[in-house]
Parts: sequence; structure tokens; C-alpha cells
Amino acid sequence: MAFNIILNSKLKIFLFVIGIIILLLAMAFIIFRFYLNNYKDPWHEKLAQAGVTEKNVQIGQVNFNYAEGPDNGPALLLLNAQHMDWYSYSRVMPELSTKFHVFAVDYPGHGKTTYPEKYPMNANQIGGDLATLIETVIQEPAYVTGNSSGGLLTTWLAANKPELVKAIVLEDPPLFNSEYPKVKETVAYRSFSTAHNYVEEIENDDFLLYWLESNSAFFEKHAGKFSVPLIKSAVNSYRSSNPGEAVEISFLPDTVRLMIRGFNYYDPHFGNAFYDGSWNGDFDHAQALGKITCPALLIHANFEILDSGELYGGLDQDEADRVVSLIPNCEYIRVDSDHVTHLDNPDQFIQIIEDFFLSE
Repeated sequence: MAFNIILNSKLKIFLFVIGIIILLLAMAFIIFRFYLNNYKDPWHEKLAQAGVTEKNVQIGQVNFNYAEGPDNGPALLLLNAQHMDWYSYSRVMPELSTKFHVFAVDYPGHGKTTYPEKYPMNANQIGGDLATLIETVIQEPAYVTGNSSGGLLTTWLAANKPELVKAIVLEDPPLFNSEYPKVKETVAYRSFSTAHNYVEEIENDDFLLYWLESNSAFFEKHAGKFSVPLIKSAVNSYRSSNPGEAVEISFLPDTVRLMIRGFNYYDPHFGNAFYDGSWNGDFDHAQALGKITCPALLIHANFEILDSGELYGGLDQDEADRVVSLIPNCEYIRVDSDHVTHLDNPDQFIQIIEDFFLSE
């Protein structure tokens, strides 16, 4: 009898403890969900304090979305990496805005910039529209820097509109290896294949979730194993609580978080144009580099040749050396950084930009 009483008492204590644990877990989940759905990147406030404002302007058939800082120096145009938007420069714009008149632009295929359904996704079209934006909005020759695909557009501008460009910084651009068919030997081609499949299948009206499902290996590497279901749940929850706003997932590493934000807007037709080679069209990289007459600096980030033979990064060493050899007035700097240097090493990026442009 006494044994049963003791046993029942222990069971009640055990069940009580389990209940408390479940209650605490439920409360923690509710708090986390509230924090997740109400998260706002702290750099929004820092940009506002620096006087950076988001604007839009109609240029021909394109309504450009861009961010502009106060007029504190010479014009500086920032062109983001593919899959991202102008906000990827949020970590460097406040500081750069103290010495430059900064413009960070969502070029077609990215961010909130809009254009007709049949807009030609190629360097010549986008480069030409960016040149008109410089003439119309910036209204003076600008310093220009671009990362990845933004670096390709920076190359296009310097080569084809030299009167609008004072000097350039190429931030790990995929010159040569984004040309078809060499692009097929890069890790980036996996993402372009995802864009192509999406465009061809038209079975899913949400490219961000489609990309998450199709590139789980990327997220396992950068956000941990089994992270995709958690990220998808977070995206759906955030969207439900913040309709129409950029997706900002608090628990992800900075670069991945801003990539998720970018994919929320990204037009897969842009990536599909790299998949089939049409993006470069008549834009020959070697010829364009040879036409650049303004001062140039190449930022070369880390790269890796995988066991599959694919290039992971913007440029291998031979390609970087070739870029420098083709531009008549080009400097070179090797940085210990991931592909998006201005996110991985923002302080170093700021110093490079200030040292190079302000010394010209």
C-alpha cells in the first residue's frame, strides 16, 4: 500500500514536471515566433540615421528602385550581386555616405524594380538602361562598383559609356566563366539551372520556396543540416505577418539572410538568361575589358575548385590575372573573403573603396 502511494506520488511529480516543460516550450515557441515575425534588420535604422532613403524613377520601360544617400561627395553607384537587392549594401552605405553621394540600384531582375513582361534580360539592355539612369538621376560621371553580376554590369558601363564612369572597382565579378558554355563548369550554374527549370515548368508561383527546395545542399552548408524545413516555415510565417514586405529571417547568417531577402524579389528569367547564354549576348568580356580606359581595381575573393571540377567563387587565379592584363590601367587586391566581400568583410570593403576612389 505504502509502495503504491510512493509510486503514485512520483508519477504525479513526473507528470507535473513534464507539464511544466511542455508549457515552457510552448511559451518559448510563442515568444520566438513573435520575435521572428516582428524582426526588423537593425541596419534599417542605421541607414535612416545616415540619411539614406529609398526612391524610384521611371527610365524608359523600367521603373528603377534605388537607395540614395546625402550629397557628401562624388557620386558612387553600387550594383549588387545576382540574387540580392540594393539592401545588401546596407552594412557599408552609412559609412560610405559620409564621403560619397551614394546610389545603390536594383537593376532589372532584382529588388522592387519593375519592367514589362518581355523585357530583354541581357547586359546590353540592362547596361543601357543603367547608363540612362546615371544621366537622368545622378547627372554626373560616377564612380561605379559592382559585385558578381553587378561587376559584369560595371564592366559594361566602363567599356561602353566611358564618359559616365570616372573609375571602377570590380568586386569578384564572374568574368569569362559566366560566358556560355564555360558557365556550365561553375557552381553558380546550379542556381541558373534552378531558374531555368522554374521558368520552363511554371508549376510553382513562388520562386523563393522553389529555390529553397531545389538547393538544400547550399543551406545545409551555410545554415546547418535540416535547415530548409525550418527556413521555409519561417518564410511562410514572416510573410503571413508582414504581407508585401521584404522577408527578413533573424536566425540566419548575414549573407544567407540577405540572399533570402533578395530571392523574395528575384526574377528567375535573369538566371535563365545565364543558363542559356543569352544574358551576355553580344557582350564579349575580353573585348569589353580591353576597351576600359578609366582607372580600375579588381577585388579577388576566395575561390575553390571542387572535386567535380566546378569553380566555387567568382574567379580563379588565371581568370583574375587575365582581367588585370586586359584592362590598361588596373590594380589588383586579393582578399580573404567570401564572394560578397561587402557583407563578409564590410570594413575592409569600405577602406578599399575609399582608398581607391578618393585617391583618384
